[in-house]
Amino acid sequence: MVYKTQGTCSRAIEFELDSEGKIHNVCFIGGCNGNAKGIAALTEGMDAQEAIRRLEGIRCGMKLTSCPDQFAKALKSALA
Repeated sequence: MVYKTQGTCSRAIEFELDSEGKIHNVCFIGGCNGNAKGIAALTEGMDAQEAIRRLEGIRCGMKLTSCPDQFAKALKSALA
């Protein structure tokens, strides 16, 4: 899936969900390379619902969202 982000430095998030709802192959397009790789590594193989629970609502500075929050939104969209 490719999710177009809003309100963050990253422009999009590419990822896959397997038949059990586990996250794989996360790749952020744009944004902070180190943080994006960290989010991808930490969520690899994680249950999407658990990742949503952990990432949803995280803010970046004064922004109302963040790359982790946008990833939670992307996962919700993929599960819907």
